[in-house]
Amino acid sequence: QVQLVESGGGLVQPGGSLTLSCSASGTIFGINEMGWYRQAPGKQRELVATTTSIGVTNYADSVKGRFTISRDNAQNTVYLEMNSLKPEDTAVYYCNANGYGQSWSYFNVWGQGTLVTVSS
Repeated sequence: QVQLVESGGGLVQPGGSLTLSCSASGTIFGINEMGWYRQAPGKQRELVATTTSIGVTNYADSVKGRFTISRDNAQNTVYLEMNSLKPEDTAVYYCNANGYGQSWSYFNVWGQGTLVTVSS
């Protein structure tokens, strides 16, 4: 069974930076896409950024130019570098991964979430 463990959330002042990381563990033959989503209080979960196994990235318009997603395929780890943070970036950030695991079964899993609070 594939599991995701996230880290790196916390409290940061507006204009500050944080880097989130997410590592996948378990029997994994290959991960197609890894990404980050977020859910602010009272709002639906939304895409932040995704990256494929060959490095094709996709960003929400609201974070373009401020956030950078990267991936270490050998370590099954994805990072989200967040710069110029704004109060509206406050949310629980969730990692997601999909691919193939034991017996080539498809998986699509979520992390437990990590809270990012941007406030002075």
